[in-house]
Amino acid sequence: MSLLFHSYSLARSALFSLDAETAHELTLSSLQKAYDCRLTRKLLSASPALPTTLMGLTLRNPVGLAAGLDKNGAHVDALGQLGFGFIEVGTVTPKPQTGNPKPRLFRLPRASALINRMGFNNTGLDAFVQNVQASEWRQQGGTLGLNIGKNAATPIERAVDDYLSCLDGVYPHADYITINISSPNTQNLRTLQRNQELASLLGPLQERRRALADQHGRHVPMAVKIAPDLTHDQIDIIASALHHFEIDGVIATNTTLSRERVQGLPHAAEPGGLSGPPVHELSLAVIERLRHQLGADYAIIGVGGISNGRQAQEKIAAGANAVQLYTGLIYRGPVLIGECVRAIAQKR
Repeated sequence: MSLLFHSYSLARSALFSLDAETAHELTLSSLQKAYDCRLTRKLLSASPALPTTLMGLTLRNPVGLAAGLDKNGAHVDALGQLGFGFIEVGTVTPKPQTGNPKPRLFRLPRASALINRMGFNNTGLDAFVQNVQASEWRQQGGTLGLNIGKNAATPIERAVDDYLSCLDGVYPHADYITINISSPNTQNLRTLQRNQELASLLGPLQERRRALADQHGRHVPMAVKIAPDLTHDQIDIIASALHHFEIDGVIATNTTLSRERVQGLPHAAEPGGLSGPPVHELSLAVIERLRHQLGADYAIIGVGGISNGRQAQEKIAAGANAVQLYTGLIYRGPVLIGECVRAIAQKR
């Protein structure tokens, strides 16, 4: 394992002295510079192997990067060097948007958690596709997921138009596509998880996907990313819709609106989605219910609160086929990736 990976704990002190969003941007730019330099690129390189099949795709290992860290798909190759089995970038919207006013990202160190209300800030579909096309991750055998959403200014009644536009744009460049209907930071977005609204979205997307598959000569799997704040009845409705509309997978889960596990901590009252260990148990419950409803063969990606190898094992034990990391990386650094791969391998 590279010395650079183990030195993250030293860099974290400096990063945590900065505003959270500034530190995020600095980390990505520094990672990119290290990747762009041939002398330092090898220090980034890790490739833990544990081949895994997911939605008909063969992953190098079952530990992926969750969407949100690289919203514009501008750092795919640099992130790919860290040892992920698959990478998901976005969420992208048809038009560029600045997102919600700053500050909009907050650390809760005592809980190893984050609260964000970013609001799908991104440079838009055209720039996103250009970035993805410029990356070499897929050509080198990596698996790339592209996460799509709707613009904040688009009325929720017209949300399907934005998702269809994004689907058209990303389809030729994706190994799989994620339909994000669970961010709490775009007004009314989570209403798309309800029965009729979900059917009105997934029906047209599935129809368009069939046409795109014919046009491009390849079937690109689609997954839906859902919230942790769902009742059993709501999960059952979603599971039924996933089967009915032949969606290939589900990502469980996004951030939570609950503050039960962080009450009294600084920034706990900030609006937005809470991520990190406080979400772990919530996502486990959703994964378990989904597995019960969807059967043994359906693809489930578990995400939310993985900060050590044991929690990755617990996601798999609950019914996930693969996992994704985000907030744990902020607190632990890239050593977490290999730790999770090894932990999952021990249970196979």
